[in-house]
Amino acid sequence: MDMNFGPVSSRTTIQDGVYQQLRQALMNGQFNPAQSLTIAGLAETFGTSNMPVREALRRLAAENALEIASNGSARVPVVTAARLDDLCRARIAVEALATELGAPRLTSADLDVLKGIVSEQREIGRQKNIYALITKNQQFHFTIYRASGSDVLIQLIETLWLRFGPYMRMLSTHVAPQIRTGESEPSGRHMAIVEALQNRDFARARDELIADITTTQDVLRPLCPE
Repeated sequence: MDMNFGPVSSRTTIQDGVYQQLRQALMNGQFNPAQSLTIAGLAETFGTSNMPVREALRRLAAENALEIASNGSARVPVVTAARLDDLCRARIAVEALATELGAPRLTSADLDVLKGIVSEQREIGRQKNIYALITKNQQFHFTIYRASGSDVLIQLIETLWLRFGPYMRMLSTHVAPQIRTGESEPSGRHMAIVEALQNRDFARARDELIADITTTQDVLRPLCPE
């Protein structure tokens, strides 16, 4: 299992460390849909006992990011077109609201951060590192969402992104060849969002954010079983 997990050694943080690293890996699409994750295998990877891994899997199952089998192993949920559509509807509703609230509160420094992320995405695209692109995509969106000042919205969005992880895995597999050949823009619609924010056209920023989600949905839907 090549997930680039770091060792977790502090007794007081070991459980949270395993949970946070697994959670981020799931959110970034580093596991295949329907992939099985065993407690023993993960414990060996993290260099821990079974207990913190078991608890981390239990917590992630409670967030609907994993499914737990009777033998204690976990499985990444399967992907379906219906689940994709359901998740995207929820994402549009919640993330559009976070954008409406956050956009007017973004500072010039925040806009510089967003522009910098777009530049980094384009550079990473030339290096063809798809998972680094996914990480930057998350940084871009959450820079806007956190400006909303709503802890509730952030928690909801994180949960939706966590459940969207298997679809990000499919997306990364699908678009990686296009990024390698230069057919796909590594930053997606992010520059259009930045331009709208710079012009203080917050309605357009919201619309571009929605288009960013629906464009991904349109790419993924033909790849999902019904």
